[in-house]
Amino acid sequence: MTGKHKIIHGQVFQKEGSFAPGTVFFCNGRIVSEENYYAAVGEESVTDAAGGYVIPGLTDIHFHGCMGSDCCDGTQEAFRTIAEYELGQGVTSITPATMTMPEETLSEICSAAKDFSCPNGADFCGLYMEGPFISAAKKGAQNGAYIHPADSGMLKRLQDISGGSIRTVVVAPETEGAMEFIRQNSGSVNISLAHTTADYETSKEAFSLGASQLTHMYNAMPPFSHRAPGPIGAAADQDNCMVELICDGIHIHPAVVRATFKLFGDGKIILISDSMRAAGMEDGTYDLGGQSVTVKGNLAVLEDGTIAGSVTNLMDCLRTAVKDMGIPLASAVKCAACNPVKAIGLWDSYGSLEPGKYANIVILKEDLAMQQVFHRGTPVL
Repeated sequence: MTGKHKIIHGQVFQKEGSFAPGTVFFCNGRIVSEENYYAAVGEESVTDAAGGYVIPGLTDIHFHGCMGSDCCDGTQEAFRTIAEYELGQGVTSITPATMTMPEETLSEICSAAKDFSCPNGADFCGLYMEGPFISAAKKGAQNGAYIHPADSGMLKRLQDISGGSIRTVVVAPETEGAMEFIRQNSGSVNISLAHTTADYETSKEAFSLGASQLTHMYNAMPPFSHRAPGPIGAAADQDNCMVELICDGIHIHPAVVRATFKLFGDGKIILISDSMRAAGMEDGTYDLGGQSVTVKGNLAVLEDGTIAGSVTNLMDCLRTAVKDMGIPLASAVKCAACNPVKAIGLWDSYGSLEPGKYANIVILKEDLAMQQVFHRGTPVL
C-alpha cells in the first residue's frame, strides 16, 4: 500500500498485555513511530476505531486446515486456500501442521512449502511437524501406522527439502531415541512435547535438553494429578516453557482454561485452533491424515469417537475464551498474537504493534466482531 495510514481513537494493545488509548501509524507495510510517520512523504488515509480495539494480527502456529483444504494435501493450492481464509479471519500469520504420515508424504508437503507465499493471504511462516515421532499409546487422531522413532536424519532431509521451513517439531520424550533427538535439534527448531505417556521426571529431562513447549495441553497426554503431575506439572515448573490451549469450547472445560491461566500466567500460554479442513465448512464427513472424521457443529470425531482436531478458527477461539470462559481480552490477545511468534522465533517482525514490525493489524468492535484487517498495511475487509 502506498502512502501512509493511521488508526485513531481505538484502545490499542500494548505488548505487555494491556490496552491504552492511542494511535497506530504505518507506511510501506510496516508500523512506524509518530515522528517517522509525519516525516514520510505520501498521501495520508485514516481509519477511526472509536469504541473498538486495535490488536496485532493473530498467529496460529498449530492448525491443519480449513475451507476443505489441509496442510497434508501437500500442494501450494491447498496452502493458498488456507492462507486466504485465515487472513479473512484476522489470523495474519500461520504455520500449518502436518500429521503422522510417511516420509514420502511429508517430503511432498515440505516441497510445496519451500518458497511458498500468498500475497492475498496470511503470511506463511513455516510448518509445524506434528508426528511421526509420537507414542502409539497416545496417538489420538494420528494414524498409528506411520509412527516412527525420533530421527534426526529424517528431520534434516525434510528440512532440506522445505528450505528450512519447519519451525516446530513434536516429540514424545519417552520413545526410542527421543532424548538424543531433542538434544541434537533443540537449537535449530522449536521442540514441543506431545502425544506422550511421559511422566514428570521424563518430561523434566526433555525440557532440560531443550524442549520448550507442550502441544495442545491436556489432550493426548497424562492428566495433571496431585501425585503424578506428568508433563503438565513439568511444564509449569519451567520458566521458558510455553503451553498450547485449544479454546474452542470442546477440547477443554472453561474452568480448566481459567485454572490454567492462573497456574501458567498469560506469558506462557499459546492459543491455537488445531482446526482441520472442515473449518469454515458445513457439517459432514471429512478426511484428517487419511482417517474419516465426522463433523457436527463444533465437534469433530473419528469413527471410534476420538476428538479429531477442531473446526474453529483462532479468532473464534479467542472470542470463546473471552466471552464464554472469562479470560480478559488483553490476556487472550497476548496468547494468540504475542506468545506464538515468540515460540517460533519471529518476534522481531510479528506479534505486537511496535515500530518496525509488519503492519498486520486487526480492529475489533466492542462486541469483538471484526471491523477491519490490515495485512502489511493493506486493508483486507
